[in-house]
Amino acid sequence: MLNISNFVFIFLRSKNINLILANLQHLYFVLKNIIDIQQFQEFDNLEFIAKQVVEGFITGLHRSPFHGFSVEFAEHRIYNKGESTKHIDWKLYAKTDKLFVKRYEEETNLRSHIIIDTSSSMLFPDNDKRINKLSFSVYCASALIHLLRKQRDAVGLTLFSDSVELHTDARSSSVHSKMLYSKLSELLSTDNKQFNKGTNGSKILHQLAENIHKRSLIIIFSDMMDSESPDEIFSALEHLRYNKHEVVLFHVIDKKLEQNFQYKNRPYRFIDMETGESLKFNPNDVRNDYTKSINDYYKEIKLKCGQYKIDLVEADINSDFKFVLLPYLIKRKKLY
Repeated sequence: MLNISNFVFIFLRSKNINLILANLQHLYFVLKNIIDIQQFQEFDNLEFIAKQVVEGFITGLHRSPFHGFSVEFAEHRIYNKGESTKHIDWKLYAKTDKLFVKRYEEETNLRSHIIIDTSSSMLFPDNDKRINKLSFSVYCASALIHLLRKQRDAVGLTLFSDSVELHTDARSSSVHSKMLYSKLSELLSTDNKQFNKGTNGSKILHQLAENIHKRSLIIIFSDMMDSESPDEIFSALEHLRYNKHEVVLFHVIDKKLEQNFQYKNRPYRFIDMETGESLKFNPNDVRNDYTKSINDYYKEIKLKCGQYKIDLVEADINSDFKFVLLPYLIKRKKLY
């Protein structure tokens, strides 16, 4: 596996374009998760990273039991025996061993809207590695935007905490997508970290249900850490469903620390990132009660999602991006 630093060295020292491209191919296998992306921080180009994540994911699909089930179906159709071979995509044939014909229609196939919770709890765990729930959500959203553009789909973006921080209409132009990448990149800057920023999820989602007029696929990234009751949140999600939107909820968590409470046997000071309140205690003293309470809460979320026909996907920030990208593709295939 090629390290990004090695690739830069090859790029700078070699004029052999074939050598560069040969090594670049290995980069598609590097960006499987957020830890891999840390090697790319010097590039600071979210659009480039998103492309690498998607290309690696697609390559993995071609080598998996999902062989042939990928974004190419949005831009291609299966070749029918006897028709002209003029528009066969031979590059895709080399990857899939199947014949596909390129489709050139410019119409938008699907309208999607990505909603990201940017409240302070999404900054957990707060460390100098830039690996937290918010950065994970940003990278996943960026990869989805790249996938949507490959499929000629329109995409909009909403960022919210206790108020709407950004809301765009769904568009499919390259200018629009570059603007979205720019706004998402701002969330990755350590200079923009804001603590003690709460969440008002139910109010925001009710607003969006009224403001997104055309039927859309609503993709939500949130840790579901809200001062409101789950009933209030799911009332808003039900509002989206009532307005004929399809909803996929990516429940973003750090499974090791938040769900399993795997801390060392020593006292810690735990700080509520949205209120600033703090408590000092040894995790071992409360682990059993804590894990029972948090798992009961997660089960309640799962049950309510099933009740309202909302697709719920657990998105562990320590897992690979494929666990976000694949559920999206499956959902899209069901819709179209």
